[in-house]
This record gives sequence, C-alpha cells and structure tokens, in this order.
Amino acid sequence: MIKLSDDVLGRERLIKDIVGEVVLSDNLNSVLKKWRNIFKISQKELAEELGITSSVISDYESGRRKSPGIKIIKRYIEALLSIDKKVGGEILKSFSKKTEQPLLSDAIIDMREFASGIDVNDFCKKINAKPIVNGSGVIYGYSVIDSLKAITEFSSTELINVYGSTTQRALIFTKLSTGRGPMVAIKLTNLKPALVVLHGIGEVDEIAKRIAEAEGIPLVITKDQKLEELIERINKIE
Repeated sequence: MIKLSDDVLGRERLIKDIVGEVVLSDNLNSVLKKWRNIFKISQKELAEELGITSSVISDYESGRRKSPGIKIIKRYIEALLSIDKKVGGEILKSFSKKTEQPLLSDAIIDMREFASGIDVNDFCKKINAKPIVNGSGVIYGYSVIDSLKAITEFSSTELINVYGSTTQRALIFTKLSTGRGPMVAIKLTNLKPALVVLHGIGEVDEIAKRIAEAEGIPLVITKDQKLEELIERINKIE
C-alpha cells in the first residue's frame, strides 16, 4: 500500500473541508470569495490558473452566474492550492498544523466563522474597541478565549486549534490581567491572527505591545462592557 505524505493528506483534507463548506452554505458565492481572499489570490490569478476569464470568477462570486456544480467548485479550490504551492505553500502549511479532531474545551467560550470578510477596523468599531497597536486587514471569524484556562490547560496543538478554519480571524481574550500571556502564546504558535482583542483591561503590558508591533498584529482593548454584551454585539455582525 502506498502511504501518502502529510502534505498530500493535508491538501486532500482541506479540499474536502472547503468543498463541504461551499456546498452546504446558503451563500455560496460569498464563501467562494472568502476562500480566494484567505489564499490572497486575485480573480485574475485564479482565472489564469483555471484557463477562464476573470469575469467568470467575478460572476460566480457575485451571484450573477448560476451556482457552479461540485466538479467546478473542486477545480476552483484545487486551483487556489496550486497557486499557493507555487509561492511556497504557506497557506496550506498553516492549515496542516491544525489537528483533525475538533477542540472540545470550556476554555473556548464562543467561536464562529463569517460567510464573508469583515474589515478589521469596522469590526473594532462595532464592538467599541480601543486601538493599542493599529493595523488593517480582513477577518473571517472569531474565537472568544478564557485566557486563564487556555494558558494553564492547552498544549501547543490545542492553542493552534483556536484558529478554527483560518488564522484570518479575531482572537478575543478575556479573564486576563495585562495581555502578556496571550501575546506570548501567539508568538510561540508561529501563527498570526488578523486581530487580537483584550477584554476587560485598561492597561496593556509593554511586552504584549512589542510582540503585536513586531508581528504586525492589530491589538485592541474593550473594557467598558460585560463579556456577554460583547459576544451579543459580535453575533449581530453579518
């Protein structure tokens, strides 16, 4: 029996997961666009890889064209992975670091994926967050994490799993004192979230700020609301 490499297994697993998400989504066109953006690939690059015009990609992603079938969706995803491989395969590598088993821990208070991208600064405004380290980008989901439990209970593998389906998400840490612990943990995992939100504190540790600046991670705080109110605000974001 031929044994497949971890890279091949990771690739096939990711294709299966993305195709499943696309097919089961009520907003297929937005999910296709989301994954193209996660891979940081332009419509033109993807069209050239598929041998079609960029207008066809645009029509699929905007809903102007009839929803593609599973075969076309699979080709679309395979093309994203092929382009990623040509430039070093960094996106696939980040997904390959995640374990197959879902994380089941009460340290994860809430976790959700968005159907489409949300601008980091718009997200911060909607949750009334104050910037500490400025930045920009797009998030495709969020995870609310009990810092005390995460730091004391999680292994390095479990820390990686808080990223859900993509690292381009907001990691929201609560039950903390200075913010240093979460930022050190992020640096150790070697995976960068698109945004870090520190809930319930007024002052941020200088080392936490330095890590955010060095890693290019936007860092914000939100202290004037209860955690339940914060989660309620986030759940209203479409």
